[in-house]
Amino acid sequence: MPAGLERAAREAESALRRAGYPGDLVDRVARALAEHRASVGADGGPEPIEVTAPVLGVDGCAAGWVGALLEPGAPRPRVLVAPTITALVETARESAALRVVGIDIPIGLPDTTTRRADALARRALPGKASSVFTTLTRAAYGQPDRAAADTVNRAASGQGVGAQAFALRAKILEVDAWLRTRPTLEVIEVHPEVSFAAMAGAPVLAGKKTPPGRAARVAALAAAGVARPSVLEGLGYAADDVLDACAVGWTAARHAAGLSRSLPDPPEVFSDGIPAAIRV
Repeated sequence: MPAGLERAAREAESALRRAGYPGDLVDRVARALAEHRASVGADGGPEPIEVTAPVLGVDGCAAGWVGALLEPGAPRPRVLVAPTITALVETARESAALRVVGIDIPIGLPDTTTRRADALARRALPGKASSVFTTLTRAAYGQPDRAAADTVNRAASGQGVGAQAFALRAKILEVDAWLRTRPTLEVIEVHPEVSFAAMAGAPVLAGKKTPPGRAARVAALAAAGVARPSVLEGLGYAADDVLDACAVGWTAARHAAGLSRSLPDPPEVFSDGIPAAIRV
């Protein structure tokens, strides 16, 4: 197994004990980390990333959007929160010359089909494929409610509309509108679970809202070169939101360094002209 993941797992376990968590909870976390390390095996994930340019990893949250700003030479990500994607990126750009923004939201909406990006992301997550939902057609996202969206989507692509896919409608349309303003930086789509699987060498099966899941993700990030942020939760955002943003930031840093992969390669392009691919 990779030495970085082994070391990060030990540090995560020690941190929980120092924080005074109950012994049985720490033991469950340790077992979950051990099982994850065993599933990774000898190959593990890639070498720790070196941040070569400022990048921003973004995830949706109750407050709007949470970002993890990674900068060359910075010891850990800086957490930013804003009600809109435009405000979040503008806040980051006040102090950093952003090269890439990675965001956990579908970019490039299909017209009459499903997206290959979603199918390939599910294939990359054995045992965790349900974390990737099927992106709806552009016409379906234009409907005011799920029932109307379901009718339109079935007619266009033959697919029904899941609750999660429609629940993100407002955020998907917000990012789509922002992209159409042609922001002067590169914006890529990233799925955090695909990124965690890539950095750890296998999908992280423990739920991201559970203590074992959080500890496994902190360990995976540390092994991949992304230190735990000093702040993990606050008003309108939770620890899993921040860790997801960090994972997206890791892929954004890989992309800035020319190391990311595209699912699919090349990306699909629909009528909106926006490349549709999940980067990892």
